[in-house]
Amino acid sequence: MEGFIGDMARIGYARVSTLDQHLDLQRNALRLAGCDRIFEDNGVSGGQQQRDGLSSMLKALRRGDVLIVWRLDRLGRSIVHLIALVETLKRRGIGFISLTESIDTSSAGGQLIFHILAALAEFEKSLIRERTVAGIAAARARGKHPGRRPSLTDSQCQEIRASLSSGASVRDLAEAYKVHPRTVLRGVSRLT
Repeated sequence: MEGFIGDMARIGYARVSTLDQHLDLQRNALRLAGCDRIFEDNGVSGGQQQRDGLSSMLKALRRGDVLIVWRLDRLGRSIVHLIALVETLKRRGIGFISLTESIDTSSAGGQLIFHILAALAEFEKSLIRERTVAGIAAARARGKHPGRRPSLTDSQCQEIRASLSSGASVRDLAEAYKVHPRTVLRGVSRLT
């Protein structure tokens, strides 16, 4: 690999989200790809950036090594996290290969494919965000209030405000209305 020095190790990373899923498919693919070591996270969400197997793998990687994953989403769910991670690997002189997407960042074509996929994912996320905002605006225009209902009604908040003025404690009122004390405080401030 151009720009890499030392003995190259092929390090695999495998992850499944739930304990009833199996790592066998990923392990087999990584072994066939020539991985010397495979780090795993079993039953851990890809959205969770702090993972024991991922952290151990990142510490084990050395300049000239190549990180191999079965699929991009095994490394992480957030495209922002994925891009940051691959950029960090690149700065450390570590290559990256995703087997399913045929991405190999040691080549110019692989880097291009990775960035195109990242841009498309970011574009999709922006479209979803735009649709969500437009949907909320349309619902409000129809008189709807999207989101979950407040835990306390306006009349309950007025009762709470009166009780607080009479010297009742926030904690006692929270217990009485079966809500968290912060909910009591938010409810009272909602009336102003």
